[in-house]
Amino acid sequence: MHPVIESVTQQIIERSRETRTAYLNRIDAAIANGPQRTQLPCANLAHGFAICSTVEKDELSHAQKANVGIISSYNDMLSAHEPYQHYPELIKQAVREVGGVAQFAGGVPAMCDGITQGMPGMELSLFSRDVIALATAIGLSHNMFDAALYLGVCDKIVPGLLLGGLSFGHIPAVFVPAGPMTTGISNKEKSRARQKFADGKIGEKELLESESKAYHSPGTCTFYGTANSNQMMVEIMGLHLPGSSFVNPYTPLRDELTKAAAKQVLKFTSLGNDFRPLGHMVNEKAIVNAIIGLLATGGSTNHTIHLIAIARAAGVIINWDDFDNLSKVIPLLTKIYPNGPADVNQFHSAGGMGILIGELLNHGLLHGDILTVGDQRGMAQYSQVPTLANGQLRWEPGPTQSLDPEIIASVEKPFATGGGLHVIHGNLGRGVTKVSAVAEKHQVVTAPAMVFDDQLDVVAAFKRGELEKDVIVVLRFQGPKANGMPELHKLTPIMGLLQDKGFHVALLTDGRMSGASGKVPSAIHMWPECIDGGPLAKVRDGDIIVLNTQTGEVNVQVDAAEFEARVAEPNHATGHHFGMGRELFGAMRAQASTAETGATNLFFVD
Repeated sequence: MHPVIESVTQQIIERSRETRTAYLNRIDAAIANGPQRTQLPCANLAHGFAICSTVEKDELSHAQKANVGIISSYNDMLSAHEPYQHYPELIKQAVREVGGVAQFAGGVPAMCDGITQGMPGMELSLFSRDVIALATAIGLSHNMFDAALYLGVCDKIVPGLLLGGLSFGHIPAVFVPAGPMTTGISNKEKSRARQKFADGKIGEKELLESESKAYHSPGTCTFYGTANSNQMMVEIMGLHLPGSSFVNPYTPLRDELTKAAAKQVLKFTSLGNDFRPLGHMVNEKAIVNAIIGLLATGGSTNHTIHLIAIARAAGVIINWDDFDNLSKVIPLLTKIYPNGPADVNQFHSAGGMGILIGELLNHGLLHGDILTVGDQRGMAQYSQVPTLANGQLRWEPGPTQSLDPEIIASVEKPFATGGGLHVIHGNLGRGVTKVSAVAEKHQVVTAPAMVFDDQLDVVAAFKRGELEKDVIVVLRFQGPKANGMPELHKLTPIMGLLQDKGFHVALLTDGRMSGASGKVPSAIHMWPECIDGGPLAKVRDGDIIVLNTQTGEVNVQVDAAEFEARVAEPNHATGHHFGMGRELFGAMRAQASTAETGATNLFFVD
């Protein structure tokens, strides 16, 4: 094991000793009570299995068989979640075949950031994660279940399911992916059309035709944004079946993997002899593996928020310094859009997660001794690939090297020697930056600031030609307390266009960028956020800012005494707290923690 990984892991263990012990004590107390439904009074239990068969009622009432709760994010508007329509029946059938019972415990909401980008609904996005966690808890609160299957894919859904599931960490769990849609037009072609539209070279009809060719069928979007970063992260933590993350929906292999996940979770209940509760699986090493996977693949910056919240739900305390320290030793091993031209289907065809995990394991860059949902307890099986032979699912040794070195590199010859994610700090606060998709010539920007409090004002300024210059756009009051911390991906095409015209541009904000953001340098998640009087609120138009994403520094070049004496400006943006349901989230905004502590109010944080 690489000494830096060992050191960071040990620091996390020591830092988390008290909180992790308290968490384990809570779930171990629940484990000691045995299968939960045995604690239910007769009338309660009768309600719980009223629609079951007579045989199932007898078996459940005497705890002879395990009962699996299904939590699903299914809806039939969003492509990523539509395949889950058919999963419950597959799961119930598979569970019956091996002597168990499965019940649909509850649904959770699933919203699409792709639809809400730049729209009022985007301001519900981050907190939808916490709503999903709450909905998960409600679904499992009936005390009927020995295990759970979590069906979710996209941006906030998987983190929300993990947050909720860890509250029920005393029962085993398997996460069940839906898979990516088949490849449409290339991501480069899609991006080009967006920039042409921003530049007025094509109209809405042509743009819609392009977008419809990109997003065209059931499954997740094929670029490597937060949704597919989720799938990578869950697999490298050992919570997916090996090799299952990027198998396309509505294929025989996908269906067999779903059935296998249902059967697998039954092996791990307290009724058997191989008990693997979720709360024991998601430990410090599993969390470190998730960070390593994020860095090695150039994954979504959203996980610098989500992973911190997930870890804290399991009593594990991580911070951005852990990401930064690991980034110095974890090589960038993949080029998937926006870090390169390939999509996740091409990544999967090049060897996918098996090659990635194998490379990391073989070079001491991943904890192999974690508890997983595979047949083996460690990560060794995760370098294998699932296949169908005569209709039977089995795992076989995968390729030992990349099938396309332009998509998946080796540790000896990586695309970059570091993971490309850095902590940003300086007199403007503390945040993160992702440089894996930013060309080296754009990684350091010195330019005057233009200050905005609303992303629509940035777009309007662009249309007036006011951004046709070297500029660092400072977009304030975008943090969780201010307006729910919406993603600001709407700005990516115009900022990219300015950069392509030869201007030195960057974005500095206390908000988020999309998991698909890439080539324009940025410092995001800055805190203290502006609504709390953070230093970004003191920046004025024309102030010279230096953003160095290579060294992780961001500073405004104003005399320290003068800058300290400035009064933070108030938020000039209006209309962000009402309409489209935003008024219902006032309490969540008011109580939200900082970005570096997970931007949540579900549990106490330091």
